[in-house]
Amino acid sequence: MSVIDVAWAITCLKDFIHATDQVPYDNSGGGVLVLGTHQRVPDAKAAEHAYVAEQILDRVLPEWRAADKDGEPKGKGRWKHLRDWAGRAIAALERESELREKLGDTAPRVSAGDFHPWIWSGAQSLWQSGHYRSAVEDAAKKLNAETQNKLGRRDVSETDLFKQAFSLDPPVPGKARLRRAKDDGSDTYRSMQRGAMALAEGIYAGIRNPFNHEDPRDIDEQIGLEYLAALSVLARWVDESELEVAP
Repeated sequence: MSVIDVAWAITCLKDFIHATDQVPYDNSGGGVLVLGTHQRVPDAKAAEHAYVAEQILDRVLPEWRAADKDGEPKGKGRWKHLRDWAGRAIAALERESELREKLGDTAPRVSAGDFHPWIWSGAQSLWQSGHYRSAVEDAAKKLNAETQNKLGRRDVSETDLFKQAFSLDPPVPGKARLRRAKDDGSDTYRSMQRGAMALAEGIYAGIRNPFNHEDPRDIDEQIGLEYLAALSVLARWVDESELEVAP
């Protein structure tokens, strides 16, 4: 996924707010005087703008979905929650570059949506609702399942699965291998295979398994992002590796 087009996003959010404004009825034609206000555009058109605004908010302020709102407002208040967050997103987008410049934040930015598709597809739903620990767990399960699918195995999982997958041993029936590079017998080849095994063990022993035994409280968003980044590296290695099966 590419970096968000800030100008386009701001325009779309402003279009949504404009479309859902309450405006007075037009009484310029004479006849019966109609008091009060109505939405600027029909609900069907407003819903189109709302859909785009929601997708932008998912990227800019993903916590908006988990934020408190007053029940399910209807009528003229239908879009209030989304309008409020659209306004915040506009401010965030308009001031982001200035704030980074003034505050000296020039570090690279990472978006969870840019991680390997296996990882983000596993984590997305829970991540966007603010359940970061559960999102990481689901991403780890997704990676495990995709690796099993590639190898055609169900008899092993997690650390043991990756240890066997990236083993330096030749494949045997029922135990295919993943090769990150051509087996030319070099130290580089062996190092790449061992590195994949070590990374997988670190992830599943140091991240995934402790979740089963520690206090079930959620984790910080930044910690969750770092965990997803580690999973994404391993996912990419699995996805890009050549499958070697026994003759």
